[in-house]
Amino acid sequence: MQPSKGRSSKLLKLITLSLMSTISLLLMLLDFPLPLLPGFLKVDLSDVPALFAALLFSPIAGVIVEAIKNLLHFILGSGDPIGASANFFAGLMLVLPVSMIYHRYKSVKSVVSGLVTGTIVMAVGMSVLNYFVILPAYTWMMGFELEGTKLGYITAGIIPFNVVKGILVGILFVPLFVKLKPWFEQKRVNVT
Repeated sequence: MQPSKGRSSKLLKLITLSLMSTISLLLMLLDFPLPLLPGFLKVDLSDVPALFAALLFSPIAGVIVEAIKNLLHFILGSGDPIGASANFFAGLMLVLPVSMIYHRYKSVKSVVSGLVTGTIVMAVGMSVLNYFVILPAYTWMMGFELEGTKLGYITAGIIPFNVVKGILVGILFVPLFVKLKPWFEQKRVNVT
């Protein structure tokens, strides 16, 4: 008995999301610090597979990849719960605008516009989240001490870090997307 087309499509989505989550986790393990910024702020390019999943299927697919990646990273002992949560929210703030704009206009230009929008949303959103939640949680739970004020730390560290991360993800993602666009469009039609 052959599986129905609906079951086959669901299986393909599940396999693709699992693969993208695994690639995302591996990329997360290849993080690196940026010069002139605090050493514990490390850039990783793990949002690239989440972007592909979100553009191939839906924004929710990107959320699933971000969630699985951070959960696995935490379970493997490579991170702490605050850092995993921060990475998850940063990923959402980048991936969701890109995927929502792309699904509306379906062009390379919409991907670039989404990346610019997502980078701004991530920089502003993570600044607010760091001010009110993340930095207080680190100081309370982990004994982290800030040098200077929270606002100074955010303007000198968090904002530039998220802007540079968004730019680096965009520099990697856009050429890959352009190169894979014909294949990507064919697969997107086949799985929807």
